[in-house]
Amino acid sequence: MPSDDFIDLLKLLIRQPSVVGAEHSFFRVLQRELEERGAKVTWYEGLLVAQGCDPLSTMFSAHIDRHGLVCTGPNEFQYAAFVSANRTDLLNNSVSEELMTKVTERYNHQEVFAYEPWSGVYRGKGIIKSSYVCEFRNNLIFEIEGLEGVVAGTPIAFKDHLTITNGRLEGQLDNVISAAALVHLFDHGFKGTAFFTAQEEAGKSWRYLLEWFRRFGGSTNRLFVIDTSPFPNLEAANEQLLILREKDANATFNEESTQHLEALCKSNGIGYLFKNRYVESINHKRAEQGLPPSTFGSTELGRIIAASNGLVDGTTIQVPTIGYHTMNESVSLQSVDAFLHTLKMISNI
Repeated sequence: MPSDDFIDLLKLLIRQPSVVGAEHSFFRVLQRELEERGAKVTWYEGLLVAQGCDPLSTMFSAHIDRHGLVCTGPNEFQYAAFVSANRTDLLNNSVSEELMTKVTERYNHQEVFAYEPWSGVYRGKGIIKSSYVCEFRNNLIFEIEGLEGVVAGTPIAFKDHLTITNGRLEGQLDNVISAAALVHLFDHGFKGTAFFTAQEEAGKSWRYLLEWFRRFGGSTNRLFVIDTSPFPNLEAANEQLLILREKDANATFNEESTQHLEALCKSNGIGYLFKNRYVESINHKRAEQGLPPSTFGSTELGRIIAASNGLVDGTTIQVPTIGYHTMNESVSLQSVDAFLHTLKMISNI
């Protein structure tokens, strides 16, 4: 069972808005929590860096942006990840964008609130009445009751809180749960470096992280990127406690680091699954049925490895969840406990 301190921290952070492209106010909250725990905190564009007394000893990274909306005109609201990514035509461009049309139903009747992107000051609340794909702009438009006076550029966050039901944590967990885990490490004497990145859901976070390594990275830039990993149902998610990866759609991960994680899981009796092998097995079945293959997924780590020309390498650690990119994403308490324990073992704390 995760400690009460961790649960309390996660409850605090999940209530703080961090909409894609408007994460500054969340960085301010993180800075306070990290500095209270003795970390040296530095801000960069799209990146918050927290360091202990031995910064190069262990390096973790987690994106902190969450899905939400942004006001784009009088009483007009769009999906923030699409706006932040500068996507102006979302139809028929990729499998992921076709899937994202499901958003038109996912958040109907969801309570939301507007906030100032830098300070986080509350600017009013509303409720999503409907959403649709505009035939003229080929983009997702949301209609909200209660925020008629909000001006363009204002971020709109989903009202969120953490619940514990049937042995599972539930809320918009991607990826605030990883941010809470990294802050939690400093409670236990973490000496390394924790990176908190913005705009991962818009595909931009790796650029901010790579810029840091180009300026300050050492000869060994072995990075552990932590995140959630979606599964289609509870049964599939509960088959294991942690998710590892040998690769994604962009790059092959560091073999030595991945094997080290696997050895830690085996020696501590932690059930694990390689997500890329899981996808390969699914694709074998899909091929037999004449269906197109599923993607390996595009991760922050894969993007930075592919673009860094050998400067940055590493592997990933994820927790298996269901309800991906909804307000009811959930993970088992056992998985969270194994996750925190593994991060501490990697950090030698």
